[in-house]
Amino acid sequence: MSSAPNVTCASSDGVAWLASAGTHPRSTLALWRERPDAPVVLPCGTVFDVVSAPAVFGRRMLDRLWGEGAGSGPVAVFRGRTLFFAAPGTAQRLPSLLGWEEWGSQRAQEVPPLLCHGTGDAVTVPPLAGDDAGADSPGGARWLVAPDTRHPWLPGPEVMLWAAVRAARAAVRISIFPPADQDAKVYDVSRRR
Repeated sequence: MSSAPNVTCASSDGVAWLASAGTHPRSTLALWRERPDAPVVLPCGTVFDVVSAPAVFGRRMLDRLWGEGAGSGPVAVFRGRTLFFAAPGTAQRLPSLLGWEEWGSQRAQEVPPLLCHGTGDAVTVPPLAGDDAGADSPGGARWLVAPDTRHPWLPGPEVMLWAAVRAARAAVRISIFPPADQDAKVYDVSRRR
């Protein structure tokens, strides 16, 4: 079983990838050169989408992605939420997949809502430096898995759905079997001849 890599500082290639999402990548890079401890707001929808989950549930999803799946793309924490950087188009498709899985049904009542940020949305990207810089930033913004390449693998809507469903089932112990009938009479037949 694999765990998420301990990469909390973005590489120069990862920084270039993040900056490419902005309207003015050179200005973003210049700002980061001057202040690597500054969080920056970047638009979603062209380079990446973001799926946001409450921190604890998001950590369960991340554990599922790395322990049982193909891993994750970059992942950050900001203001009590885990931000999964996903393939463009994920924000548009994931809500309908979650609806198909009866995400809002009585059965999954304890499952927290996932927020999807895509075209027309923007997210705050943590500082580029490691844990020390992120700990003091607004809202505790920091990287759990920092971008480390110009072309990171980004999970699509199906992978995010899989991770969310697996994390939810582990958290609320959803069973495929109906609950036992409490009024049923149970007989011990093991001693019968």
